[in-house]
Amino acid sequence: MNRQNWNGKKILVLGAARQGLALARYLSSHGANIVLNDYKSPDLFLVDLQPLQDLGVEMVFGSHPVELLNGIDLLCLSAGIPLSLPIVQQAVYKGIPLSNDSQIFMEAVPCRTIGITGSAGKTTTTTLVGRMAEVGHPAKVWVGGNIGLPLITFVDQMQPEDLVVMELSSFQLDQMTISPDIAAVLNITPNHLDRHGTMQAYIEAKSQILLHQSASNVAVLNRDDPGAWSLAGSVVGSLVTFGFNRPQGEYHGTSFDQGWVWLSTGINEEQLMPREMIMLKGDHNVSNVLAACAIAHAAGITAEAMVNGVAGFSGVPHRLELVRILHGVAWYNDSIATAPERTMAALRSFQEPVVLLLGGRDKNLPWDELVSMTNQGIRHIALFGEAAQMIRSKLQAANGSSATYSVSISSTLQEAIHAAQAAARPGDIVLLSPGCTSFDAFKDFEERGEKFRQWVNRLT
Repeated sequence: MNRQNWNGKKILVLGAARQGLALARYLSSHGANIVLNDYKSPDLFLVDLQPLQDLGVEMVFGSHPVELLNGIDLLCLSAGIPLSLPIVQQAVYKGIPLSNDSQIFMEAVPCRTIGITGSAGKTTTTTLVGRMAEVGHPAKVWVGGNIGLPLITFVDQMQPEDLVVMELSSFQLDQMTISPDIAAVLNITPNHLDRHGTMQAYIEAKSQILLHQSASNVAVLNRDDPGAWSLAGSVVGSLVTFGFNRPQGEYHGTSFDQGWVWLSTGINEEQLMPREMIMLKGDHNVSNVLAACAIAHAAGITAEAMVNGVAGFSGVPHRLELVRILHGVAWYNDSIATAPERTMAALRSFQEPVVLLLGGRDKNLPWDELVSMTNQGIRHIALFGEAAQMIRSKLQAANGSSATYSVSISSTLQEAIHAAQAAARPGDIVLLSPGCTSFDAFKDFEERGEKFRQWVNRLT
C-alpha cells in the first residue's frame, strides 16, 4: 500500500491517543474508511473528536470487540497497544496485516529520513540532531515521531529537499518494513519487557530500524554498548560509529578524549567542542552528544552546525530538568526514566546526597543493579505507586539492616514529594527518576513530570 491506494480501504485504528488520531485524520483524508477504537470512554478524551466525525470516521469506545475486524483491510496499532491484545491476535490469525503511523509515514515521505532508536537517550539525541540540522541543512527540517506531533500530520507538506529527524520506539519498529536512510541505534538494554516478553524479542524489534536499509544508506551505532554493537553484522550500507574511546584504524564517527568531542571523517580528525560547552549533566548525555554529532556527520551536516546545535542546549523537559531550588535543596524532574537503568544513569550525574523518588508501574525489568547502587550516596528513597511494595522488597533483600538510607512508602506521587521534602537536607538533590512507567496514575511520563513540577513549585 502507498498514499495512492488508500481510497476505499477499510482500516481499523486501535488507540485514540495522538498517534491514532493523527493517523485516522490522514487516512480518512486520503479516501480510506476508518474505524477508530479505544477501550476508554469518549468522555475521558481531552481533544475534540467532532472533526473526525465530520470526516466520516466511525468511532467505537469502551472495549475492543473482535467483530470490528469484519471486512478490515488493515489494522493500525497506536504505540502502547500490546500485541497480546485479543483483537490483535485475532487479526494476526485472520491474516489481516498490521501497521502503524510511522510505517505509513515512511511509505509516503518524499524526502530523506533520519531514524533514531535506543533504550535511553532517544529524545535528547533527536532534539540535538534537529537543532544541528536546522542550522546546517539548506531546506526545512521536520522533527518528530515518538516525540512532538506525529509526522504523519505533516507528510503532505514535505518536499523532496527537506530532512526528517524522527525518534522511533520499539513499539513503532515492531510493524515497520521500511528503514530510514540514516538509522541510529544508541543502545539496547532491558526495557519494555512487559510488551515484548523477552529480551530477544525486544532486540529484534529494535533491529528493524536497520534490516530494511540498502547499500546507499547509513547505520550509526554505539561502539560502547554491546546491544547496539551486536547489530553491526546487519549493516548493509555505510557504518558511522560513536563512543568514548577512539577505535584503532580509520573510522567515521565521534569519540571523546582529553575533555573534547572529536570527529573523524575516515581521513581527518578534528576537535569539535570541549566538555564545558555541553550543559547537560552526566556521562550519558556526553554519549548523546557524541551520537548526535555522528548522526549529523552521516547526514552531511557541517562541524560548525554541530557545535551551534549543542551550544546553549540545556536539555528537554522531564530529563534531568531542574525544577527549583528550595531551602538549599535542588529538585530535579527525570520523569522520562521509565526503566531502572535510566535511573542509574541519572544517579551517576550527581555527587551530592540524593533523595530518590521511585515508583509507578513496573515493566518486568531487572532491578538488581539499581538496588546495588542505593547504598552509594542516597539519603532517602521515597517509594510510590503500584510498584512501591515490590521495590521495597528488593531493597530489603539486597541491603537489609546495612542500608545507609531510609525508606518511605506513599500511595501517590504527591504524597511521596512531601516525604522527600521531610527527608531532604540543604545541599541535597531530590530526584524524581522513577524507574517505572506512569500508567498506574498518569497518561504518560510527560503528565507525571508536569504534575511533579506543579506540586514541587507549590512547596513552601
